[in-house]
Amino acid sequence: MATAAPAAVSANKAELIAIADAVAREKLIDKAIVIEAMEDAIQRAARARYGAENDIRAKLDGETGDLRLWRVLEVVEEPEDHFKQIDEKGAQKLQKGAAVGDFIVDPLPPIEFGRIAAQAAKQVIFQKVRDAERERQYEEFKDRANEIITGVVKRVEFGHVVVDLGRAEGVIRRDQQIPREMVRVGDRIRSLISAVRREARGPQIFLSRAHPEFMKKLFAQEVPEIYDGIIEIKAAARDPGSRAKIGVISHDSSIDPVGACVGMKGSRVQAVVQELQGEKIDIIPWSQDLATFVVNALQPATVSRVVIDEEESRIEVVVPDDQLSLAIGRRGQNVRLASQLTASQIDILTEADASEKRQREFVERSEMFQSELDVDETLSQLLVAEGFTSLEEVAYVEQDEIASIEGLDDEIATELQSRAGEALERREAAAREERRALGVDDALAEIPHLTEAMLVTLGKANIRTLDDLADLATDELIQKKRVEPRRREPSTRPEDKGGILAEYGLTEEQGNEIIMAARAHWFEDEPQAEEAADAEPSE
Repeated sequence: MATAAPAAVSANKAELIAIADAVAREKLIDKAIVIEAMEDAIQRAARARYGAENDIRAKLDGETGDLRLWRVLEVVEEPEDHFKQIDEKGAQKLQKGAAVGDFIVDPLPPIEFGRIAAQAAKQVIFQKVRDAERERQYEEFKDRANEIITGVVKRVEFGHVVVDLGRAEGVIRRDQQIPREMVRVGDRIRSLISAVRREARGPQIFLSRAHPEFMKKLFAQEVPEIYDGIIEIKAAARDPGSRAKIGVISHDSSIDPVGACVGMKGSRVQAVVQELQGEKIDIIPWSQDLATFVVNALQPATVSRVVIDEEESRIEVVVPDDQLSLAIGRRGQNVRLASQLTASQIDILTEADASEKRQREFVERSEMFQSELDVDETLSQLLVAEGFTSLEEVAYVEQDEIASIEGLDDEIATELQSRAGEALERREAAAREERRALGVDDALAEIPHLTEAMLVTLGKANIRTLDDLADLATDELIQKKRVEPRRREPSTRPEDKGGILAEYGLTEEQGNEIIMAARAHWFEDEPQAEEAADAEPSE
């Protein structure tokens, strides 16, 4: 019997180390983490055996399996907590030379795990290992966003596809799947890692097959020139499962970017098309000249003329009457993809529409100049024909630009600029009266970048005091309308309408300055409130 006990102890030691090794290999985590979890479990079991009030420590040797268990006691003159403190006389019995202020170790005998203690220890170890596994998964995938990864479909839940990635699981949400794509459990599937986030239930790996970046990465796999950087995909837009457009450019003049992406007999592009479930892909040569790129992006429609408004990021495209439906595409698909590709709002007009619009604008501007500048019809039409569109342009342009117009001289140019200035002052005065009638405080007129016309717009939106303006976010004030192709009916969605002052073309920096100026009085009030509090007599 005397020789059996050491053998049993040795077997238990070997078993502990074997379990630690097996768990570490299976979960792909450091063995030290498993050993630490075991130590924590043993400590908890020991506290349940000897009393939770004790400061009990455990140390498991990861090589030999030797287990040491001890209680830590603080040496004090008069113990108050007899579980964690001991007087100097008692400490001398445990450790010679112990003095007040020392911490001594009181060795404890090994414990036998009962059923409940073993179950509790098992739960502690599982939790620690699970936490370590989650951290390992996050560290492995956190820097892999925008990579293509292959996995096996594990299950489909509420339309979301859960994919086994080997060492982790990813999810393709319903809105990131290719419409009408049939996915079955066990299928191998390629997708893009769109985001990796830490969440309470562990790291979440979000995958996508609908993102334009997925298509770009597929082309990089199929076209060596893209992988090597000789050809670059400058822009991409997708209507998943239906149609896509990519803009490509070659950094080597001897290589045709479109031909390289198409491949011999279309082999390269067809490989991508098959992966995207038959999605038609238009490969377009990218151009630094926006007008040229827009013309290419609207293929296969023929474009007659392009007019670009850089401030508003709008592009007006004129097409022949018989090309209108082709340019717009089925359900607006062609122009919508072109808008996404160029990051600009594209308005499609027929030549008849464009001619009618030009005539309408010509008449409106001529009548405005005739009325505001008090000039005859001929002179007002001459100004419009020379490209003047507003009173500000007439008032603030270099005088030589007006004087150089045929039939005009310096004297007439000076008079026109003087009248334009007076007209702007009249407008400002009228807007000031309207602003005051709306109840907009004069304090708002002192804020930089805000004109009287802008203040009228704010007043109509019930922004009438500094506090009203200060409560707004910059986006609510100046955000431009969302880039979308021209619609038949005006949009009623809030996100399409933009900020309150979107029509005035303020920059984000100007918007920030306006908001901060409106909030300035909040900070001025703070010192005054502190001074008032200091001045109050104490009771």
